[in-house]
Order: sequence, then C-alpha cells, then structure tokens
Amino acid sequence: MACAICQTRRTRRFCPGVRGDICSICCGTEREVTVDCPLDCPYLEDAHRHERRPPLDPEQVPNRDIRVSEEFMVSNQELCMLLGRVLGRSALETSGAVDCDVQEALDGLIQTYRTLEKGVYYESIPPNSLAARIFRDVQEAVAEFRREEPRRTGMSHTRDADVLGILVFFQRVALDRANGRKRGRAFIATLSQFHSEASEDEAPAPSPLILP
Repeated sequence: MACAICQTRRTRRFCPGVRGDICSICCGTEREVTVDCPLDCPYLEDAHRHERRPPLDPEQVPNRDIRVSEEFMVSNQELCMLLGRVLGRSALETSGAVDCDVQEALDGLIQTYRTLEKGVYYESIPPNSLAARIFRDVQEAVAEFRREEPRRTGMSHTRDADVLGILVFFQRVALDRANGRKRGRAFIATLSQFHSEASEDEAPAPSPLILP
C-alpha cells in the first residue's frame, strides 16, 4: 500500500492527521507543516521530546529589561498556574490555533501591560482573529482573578507588573519550546500540561516549566 501523502513509498504507520497510513519520511517532513497533527499522536509526542532546538541567544530575547527571577515565580505561582491553564485551554479550544498564534497573543498582552505601567490603558489586540481570541480569554481571566483575590486572600496585591512578568515568562518559554513549523504546536503541548493536570477548582501545582 502506498503512502497517503507521497503516494510513492510504502506505509509504515497510521497518521491520525490524514486518517491514513503514511511512510516514515513523510511523517518526519510533513509533520506540523502540511499535516495538522493531533497532540496525542505518539509519533508527534516522541518528536517533540527529541527535537533539538538551537539555544536561545540572550541578546535576541525580547523584553530583556524585565527580570523574571525564581523568587518572582514562586511568589506569583498562583497567577502563573492560572495563566498557563487559560493559555492552554484557549489555544486548544480555538480551532486552527498554532504556536505562532499564542505567541502573537502574548506579544499583544505584553505590549498592553507595558502601556499600563506608563499609566495609559490601551489594549494591543492582535489583528489575527485566532490570537485575538486567546488575548481576550487571558484578559478576562486576569480580571476575574483580581476580582476574586480580595475574597481569597483578604487583600488585592496582584500588580500590573506581576501580570507582565508572568506573560514575559511564557513568552520566553514559547521561544524555547516552539519548533518553528508552520502548524507547530510544541508550545501548546507544553501549555496543555497546565490544562490537563489542574482544574480551575484545584490548588495550583508546582510549575512543570523552567526559565529558559
């Protein structure tokens, strides 16, 4: 039987993305390029585990003036877990969303909170409709988090700078995890850990991520 993609080579595995049998070469070259691969595909999971990405150049990392220390992450763990869950859930529920859409949403959110720090309220909503939906989901979650904070803790202490720092953290994780493929979702796969491991009603678990 010929590969469902190249129609030439012999098949080696079933591809849930094309719902047919394909060869191993097409699996490697077309994965997340021309094929929308489901995140639970074992071959995709294995590929994400073994992908070798070039190390991040510190000089090329955006928003280098924002320091995201381990102490900062520990003190804002609840906010980090919330934003990780919201980003993961929104990306998974937004049909067609890929890593670059989440990254575009993060870029807009970071620009919005940078503006807020200057005392100006202006939302930098991405023109991309997929990124815009993720952007709005995060904004709604942050607003709800802040409304509920006094009830949970007796005071409101989450600053715009705290939200900005967590957003920059996820932006750096995205740069570290995204593989650059046209339909790549390696970063979304990382975010899905937040979405699958902790529901909104559960206490936040330690972040599975490390700072790049």
